[in-house]
Amino acid sequence: MTASPETGAAARPRTGRPRRPGPLRGGAPLPLLVPALIGLAFLVLPLVALLIRAPWTSMPELLTSAEVWQALRLSLICATAATAVSMVIGVPLAWLLARVEFPGRGLVRALVTLPLVLPPVVGGVALLMALGRNGVVGQWLDSWFGVTLPFTTTGVILAEAFVAMPFLVISVEGTLRAADPRYEEAATTLGASRFTAFRRVTLPLIAPGIAAGAVLAWARALGEFGATITFAGNFPGRTQTMPLAVYLALQSDPEAAIALSLVLLAVSIAVLAGLRDRWMTAS
Repeated sequence: MTASPETGAAARPRTGRPRRPGPLRGGAPLPLLVPALIGLAFLVLPLVALLIRAPWTSMPELLTSAEVWQALRLSLICATAATAVSMVIGVPLAWLLARVEFPGRGLVRALVTLPLVLPPVVGGVALLMALGRNGVVGQWLDSWFGVTLPFTTTGVILAEAFVAMPFLVISVEGTLRAADPRYEEAATTLGASRFTAFRRVTLPLIAPGIAAGAVLAWARALGEFGATITFAGNFPGRTQTMPLAVYLALQSDPEAAIALSLVLLAVSIAVLAGLRDRWMTAS
C-alpha cells in the first residue's frame, strides 16, 4: 500500500527546512536537575551579590567623580576606536578566509582565533615584544618616525583591538559562509570588479553579521584588562580604563569599584539584549 502524494506532502514541512527540535516533554530527571540548578546559582549568585552590595544611595556621586568619569570616558573612546580598527582590517580578513582558497588557510584561521584562548597578559607581553621601544617592529617605529606606542592611549587602543578583533572576524566569516556567493559572481559577470561586487553586493548582505561582530568586539574591548595593563600601563587620564580603575579602586575605595563594576555589568546586559535575535531566541 503506497502513500498518496497528499499524505507525503502533509508529512513534510512546507518550507523544506528541517524542523528545529523543541524541548523534551516531561520533567527533568533529578540527577540532571540538581547540578543544573547548582550551575545556574554559581553563575548568577555573584551578580546578585554585586547588586545587593551596591551603594545605591551614593551611586550618582561615585559615578560623577572626576576619576571615575575620566576612566569611563577613556574606556568608551578607546573601545570605540579599537572596534573601528577591527572593522577596517577585520572585515577584509574575514572575507579572505571565507571566500579565497589558499595554502595554509586553516593555519591562518587558527592564528586569527588564537587571541580568544591566549591569556590577555601573554597578549600584552607579545605586543611589547613586537611594538615596544626595543621590539621587533617598535624599534624601527621609534628610530625612523619617533613613534612610541607602549604606555600611551594609542597603546590601549591597539591592545584592545588585539583581543577584540577575533570576535568580529569569526562573526563576519560565519555570515559570509552563510551568504550565497553567486550574487558576487553574478555582479562580476556583469562587469563589476571584485572590490565593487564586495562593496555593492556583499557588504549589504553581511551587514547584520558585521553589526553583531562589532558589538561583540566593542564589549570585549571595553572589558579588556590584562593586555592593556601589560602593554599600556595604568596611568590616570591616559591609559586607565574602567577595568583598571575597578582593580585600583578595589584596594582603596570598594564602593567605587562596585559602582564601576555595575556599569560594566549594564553594558554586558545591553550587549546581550542587542544580540537577542542571534543568541536568545527560543526554539
